[in-house]
Amino acid sequence: MILTLLNIVGDKMFENSKWIKIVYEAYDSDSQFPNEEKSILFRRNFHLKNSIEKVILSICALGFGECFVNGERITDNLLTTPYTQYDKKVIYQTYDITDFVRPGENAIGVHVGNGYYNDNLPTWKDNVASWKHTPKLIAEIRAEYIDMSEDVIVTDESWKSNFGPCVFNHVRQGEIYDASFRNDGYSLCDFDDTSWKNSSITFSPGGELSGEDTVPVRVVETISPVGYKDGVYDFGVNISGRIKVKMRGEKGRKVTFGYYEIVDDDNIDSSNNMYLVKYNMPVLNKNIVICSGEEDEYAPVFCYHGFRYVRVDNAPADMEIVAEFICSDLEMIGSFECSDKMLEKIHSASVRSTRSNFVGFPTDCPHREQNGWTGDALCSLDQSLMNFEMTTAYKKWLGDFKVAQRPSGQLPGIVPTAGFGYNWGSGPAWDSCIILIPYKHYLHTKSTELIEYMWDAMEKYMGYIQSMSDNYLVNFGLGDWCPVRPEHMCPTIITDTAFFYADSVAMEKMAKLTGRDYSCWGELAKNIRNEWNSKFAKDDTYHSYQTFFACGIYNGLFDDDKKEEYASKLAKLVEDNDYHIDCGILGTKWIFSALSEHGYEEVLYKMVTNPSFPSYANWIINGMTTLCERWDMSFSQNHHMFSEVDNWFYRYLGGIKFTDDGLVISPVYLKDVEYVKVTHRGITVERKGKDVKVKLSQCAQIKIGTHNEKVCPGEYLFKL
Repeated sequence: MILTLLNIVGDKMFENSKWIKIVYEAYDSDSQFPNEEKSILFRRNFHLKNSIEKVILSICALGFGECFVNGERITDNLLTTPYTQYDKKVIYQTYDITDFVRPGENAIGVHVGNGYYNDNLPTWKDNVASWKHTPKLIAEIRAEYIDMSEDVIVTDESWKSNFGPCVFNHVRQGEIYDASFRNDGYSLCDFDDTSWKNSSITFSPGGELSGEDTVPVRVVETISPVGYKDGVYDFGVNISGRIKVKMRGEKGRKVTFGYYEIVDDDNIDSSNNMYLVKYNMPVLNKNIVICSGEEDEYAPVFCYHGFRYVRVDNAPADMEIVAEFICSDLEMIGSFECSDKMLEKIHSASVRSTRSNFVGFPTDCPHREQNGWTGDALCSLDQSLMNFEMTTAYKKWLGDFKVAQRPSGQLPGIVPTAGFGYNWGSGPAWDSCIILIPYKHYLHTKSTELIEYMWDAMEKYMGYIQSMSDNYLVNFGLGDWCPVRPEHMCPTIITDTAFFYADSVAMEKMAKLTGRDYSCWGELAKNIRNEWNSKFAKDDTYHSYQTFFACGIYNGLFDDDKKEEYASKLAKLVEDNDYHIDCGILGTKWIFSALSEHGYEEVLYKMVTNPSFPSYANWIINGMTTLCERWDMSFSQNHHMFSEVDNWFYRYLGGIKFTDDGLVISPVYLKDVEYVKVTHRGITVERKGKDVKVKLSQCAQIKIGTHNEKVCPGEYLFKL
């Protein structure tokens, strides 16, 4: 149970606690692995008096840690501490451990690994991060007694430390686990630690300790293999996670578990999804277990992987293996059912991709980078808000934006960052998360919490983007990423400037909502729109781009008297392309609303369900259980940036629309889809043929068939 820090101890938190680390040489003469790659065990015995009222543990282990009290793991949370820019902010956790302790002698043990804090990989500058240092720990146990007295146990040099069983651990690459070093019972009172060394007081990571709320990372599903051949286990779906095994091998036997997305002609292949990682590491997307000679149970604790297949080399007989799906334990608040099973499979793939790519923060992919690419999260924003309760998760991540933002207002393309991404991989289409997440969150919740939390940072960013504009046009960073035809990508100046406009419009609306001056934002938006129209709308040079029309319609950039004409031209581009999409991630984000708002939902349905490349259905037909990074299925097979299709299911097939004017219910009719049912929080829309049943937990504007009326919470029947 995670507690609210300030309600417990106020300003006294960690008042006398010290950051501690293990004392070690670079190498042990009897080890082939450098000591800085090993996991670390910390332990301490402590005494509690009788009449215990409450015992609270506050703890921060960098990079990741797992904690045991009297032999029991105190939480099922994984991969704590959350990733932040540790020299600016460090998040700690607070747990009620009253049920784990007793009067008299007790013991605590903490197993700590490198995580993102001590990362040697140079690809994204992690190896030169300003905070990078040996794993460390700070903790405080505060015991309150019935007589109002208290004891406080803090981290200091009295804590003992030793190397743990992970002789190598890296958050992206994997673990090497030597079961002979697991130190069973190290968190029990009677454990003999005479051979262990006293810990050393060490540097703080530099950041302010924060007890803010976060969504814990947990095992959300356990999956048994659905197939096996020649040492390769098929778990049936692509996930973020790990294996969990039980086996008995002779002492010293090395069992290797390799994680893969692809089996091609019975040959496993990870070259396409690991292409950025070319450095000499002891493992590459693998776990290696060195058996103890006894029964060994193993699941990695300091890394996670993206995979569907696991190849096991040198396994002992009768090994038991399952896969565990690991992600942030986001509450599901939406559902989608449909008579078209292809659409249901696309929905499932969208949800699984989103969950696989939210492990503490939104990432691009779970197997290769595990980076917080902001553009990916922006493209999946709307469907994420429909499927999940996102307030706490987004607030934590937006806090990372505030930390990463430079004084000029500039943002990196990945958040959090060790220093990479400020001068490549950003731009308005990525940066606009800082504006559009608070705005879209308000539309869904009617809460201004994130707007108030981010206002100063949003204003600062708008100042930066204005400084990068030339006569209200913006052209830098990434554009319509991963298009079907790279040689036919919509010019970035068109899409960049559209985000500049969308941000200005959102700022005007949010300023009005919060009682701030909004006139400057309205004037800015007007000037951007006029210049965009002047430069692009009157020039048929861009009329071959689906993204161009989708961009102008979705963002309200075209003049009103041109919208129908341009929607018709967009629909014809899709039809003339044999009902295929021809967009990257931005055009895909926009095309569903652009066509649906003008009555072209049947065109979209044919586009989505088209069995041939490029399409969503083509991915499913080819065995995908998550969404791909590219339409041709090259590179990653578990990205979420093309997931706007799932928002289309909710917003148009189900008709649940959150607008500036409130909730609107307005489902569309697809002649080949007999049945649709969507739910979101307390809202249900169920269509059978042309009969629509609506259940509301809040007032809504109904726009169904001939009905256009405001209704209160209740159940209603309508006909399309």
